[in-house]
Amino acid sequence: MGEEHVQRPDRKIGVDFLLDLLFPPKCPFCGKLLEKGHSLCPECQRGLPWLTGAAGEKKVELTGGCVAPLRYEGAVREGIHAYKFGGRSARGAVFGALIAQCVRDHGVTAELTSWPPLSKRRLRARGYDQAELLARAVGRELGIPVLGTLKKEERPAQSGLEGEGERRANLLGAYSPLEPEGFRGKTVLLVDDVVTTGATLSECAKTLRLAGAERVVCAALARAR
Repeated sequence: MGEEHVQRPDRKIGVDFLLDLLFPPKCPFCGKLLEKGHSLCPECQRGLPWLTGAAGEKKVELTGGCVAPLRYEGAVREGIHAYKFGGRSARGAVFGALIAQCVRDHGVTAELTSWPPLSKRRLRARGYDQAELLARAVGRELGIPVLGTLKKEERPAQSGLEGEGERRANLLGAYSPLEPEGFRGKTVLLVDDVVTTGATLSECAKTLRLAGAERVVCAALARAR
């Protein structure tokens, strides 16, 4: 009788299976368990406040504009809040894929991807930069390089300020360039979680263009009213 050959499962498949048992994938917006191969639950896929066409585009000074796939309200607001402040950093991969698809849908092109960074103090407190994770996921999806291009001084949070004037004044001189040789003469795609007045993206774009960037285009996961 010949020796019985047992096919051993691939180690990665085994690890993924165990991870799914311990941490079953959930919808990043509502928290419902997902079917295998899905990144959103059917209810959110149908019912989220999706933005299409011109509704998903916003003019931002000193840039080629900002595109976003979602309106910042309801489950979208709750999902992003948990991502930023609740330690749910793993959601960045799905959110980044949604942004990347939006970039494709609107025909936006760039030579590298970057993000408006947190200050050092805020980064230490949070443990991760939510915009950086989004930018890295977008870069992977689009197949373009990702580069940290800016650093930020400590300033009050934009979310605590009212009106575009206050937000712009708070950001004046807040950013300075890193590694300008990496983006000089290139089109940079700036990725953020939410675009409100566009003050943050505009200030970053000004800094990048003064340091030699040819053009700046922007994308966010959600657009506030």
